[in-house]
Amino acid sequence: MAGGRGPPAWGDSSIAHVEDPHSPVPSSGWRDWPVGARVVVRRRLAADEAAGKLWTDIIGIVLAVDHTGIRLRTDAPRKPPEEIWVAADDVEAAKRIAPRRPQR
Repeated sequence: MAGGRGPPAWGDSSIAHVEDPHSPVPSSGWRDWPVGARVVVRRRLAADEAAGKLWTDIIGIVLAVDHTGIRLRTDAPRKPPEEIWVAADDVEAAKRIAPRRPQR
């Protein structure tokens, strides 16, 4: 691609993968998130919901966290918020992100 970067190599992501020992976020990092933090969580899809995909990314506000998973209120643009539970075993990658910009 002339004058620009090509697509990122497979595995390149700014989201910290929970299994990656070299990740800047320790594997238990999401378990320490405070309620109210804005986050993105990459969740493994079950076979019946996959439709050829492996993961889905959820942008949300943390409502609760424990050793079994994360409860989020979605915070994606142009969609109504909903509560979602992500089981710990389904968390593929996760990171905190900046608060949403105020609308003009």
